[in-house]
Amino acid sequence: MLGSAIFCRARTAVARFSAATDGNIAVIFALAAVPILSFVGVAIDYSRANSARSSMQAAMDSAALMVAKDLTDGTITTADINTKAQAYFAALYTNTDAKASATINATYSAGSATTASTVLINGSSSVTTDFMKIAGFPKIDFNTSSTSTWGSMKMRVALVLDNTGSMAQNGKMAALQSAAKGMIDTLSGYNKQTGDVYISIVPFSKDVNVDVANVNQPWINWAEWEAEPPILKSNYPTGWNTVKAGSDCPFTSSTHGFTCMDRPATLSGAQSTSTIPSSGTYAGYICPSMDSGRKLPGKTSIYYNGCYTTVTVPGTVIDSGAGASCGSTSNCSCSGNGKSKVCSLPPTYSHLWRGDGTAATAAAAPAHSTWTGCVNDRDQNYDTSNTAPPSSLGVSTTPSTAFYAEQFADCLPGTVTAMSNQWSTLKGQIDNMYPSGNTNQAVGLAWGWLSLNTSNPPIKAPPKDANYPYQDYIVLLSDGLNTQNRWSTTQSDIDTRQQLLCQAIKADPASKITIFTIQVNINNRDPKSQVLQDCATTGNFQMITTAGQTADAFQNILTQISKLRVAK
Repeated sequence: MLGSAIFCRARTAVARFSAATDGNIAVIFALAAVPILSFVGVAIDYSRANSARSSMQAAMDSAALMVAKDLTDGTITTADINTKAQAYFAALYTNTDAKASATINATYSAGSATTASTVLINGSSSVTTDFMKIAGFPKIDFNTSSTSTWGSMKMRVALVLDNTGSMAQNGKMAALQSAAKGMIDTLSGYNKQTGDVYISIVPFSKDVNVDVANVNQPWINWAEWEAEPPILKSNYPTGWNTVKAGSDCPFTSSTHGFTCMDRPATLSGAQSTSTIPSSGTYAGYICPSMDSGRKLPGKTSIYYNGCYTTVTVPGTVIDSGAGASCGSTSNCSCSGNGKSKVCSLPPTYSHLWRGDGTAATAAAAPAHSTWTGCVNDRDQNYDTSNTAPPSSLGVSTTPSTAFYAEQFADCLPGTVTAMSNQWSTLKGQIDNMYPSGNTNQAVGLAWGWLSLNTSNPPIKAPPKDANYPYQDYIVLLSDGLNTQNRWSTTQSDIDTRQQLLCQAIKADPASKITIFTIQVNINNRDPKSQVLQDCATTGNFQMITTAGQTADAFQNILTQISKLRVAK
């Protein structure tokens, strides 16, 4: 009985043991742990290696850029490239896993007419493994490279700079001159071969000064410079035919926008007068003063280059003899007695603008040599194009493609300077700038565009070498909104002309032109200039609110112009 019980119990126990599964989990886990831990370890080692390689790539990219910039700036020579690259890399690469084993080598390839200059940096390093060494891999090696490419792009930069009267305030002109000369210094450093960099300068206010040396050029239109005041063509003073030497000045500021001078207003020594001179060289000369713009806003601060001379028209005899009388004729008077009695109308006077062309009236027609150098907007729509002006004297069109000379009271001392690589001359022109006059951004912008043109006078740029790519830039700085052009003192009207001009520049089929604009807006006196913002190539508008920010604004532009690109 006992034996049977024992046997049954033994059989039951064996059956339970064979059916149990609890111990399998531990066995399976023990068998799987080895590959799982191996994969995790490999992932950790590879993650460290990838992080080290990414850091190395970033350090090499920066080092390549910095070496290339140093070489371009002339602060190192080609012999220094490898040493300088290693120094930059050592300072920039901070990964502790791989820095000790990192090595780099930099090589330089000079550019040619068809290829760019390059600095190539190759590097390699390794990361000591923590887990993979168990499998016989004590380290992970990696390598990478970086190339900085530059130097094949030649540059033309037109500096279009506001010289209006308001630039005298808050240190703006001094800040502009310093920043502009600094830009010239920086850009000149990129001129490794003649023609790599050219710069033009266009100071502007209402007009631009193209230099009196161009007085005989065929592209100047003298029609308005020589013309009588436009308001007098339809509004001669009351009693104009009775005005003569000794008469009161027939002009008034309220009616005509000007009064009288004792000689042509642009001549040295000219003074205001309330009466027409009755003796001397200018006897009978009726000379308008500078226009105040009161009646013709577009003529604000403009001088008229001439005087009216007086010509006596003899009186008309109405009747004569003992019974002579005036009858009903007004202004008639009689003199003498008996048979000598004469009744007549008094003499009248006609007036010739700039005289009759004879030597006797030559003083009424100042010569072109008295011109101070300023020109204003071309006829519409040539004011928004870079169409060639006349290239020979005597050629005229309507509307005119030539530039209208103007005797502007605030004609700037700084003159338009064509594309040049004479850096001291360019900086001297910047020093010559002086603030005066109203604002016409469009006339400055038009001349900046003309200075980039390689085929049309008057200030055509040097020809471009077909073997090189070129990039043209216009940098336009202004401290105020538009206030006066040839036709108007209404901002919106002037902005409309400028908007058309900006669109034409951007669509120039001859060259790709990038436009940078800067609005100097001290204390946010003006609203943001929409026309300056729209004129700029996308992203290239800046508004600054202190004169001290001018240098930073120019530096931002230099960064865009001269920035070096990591090619691969």
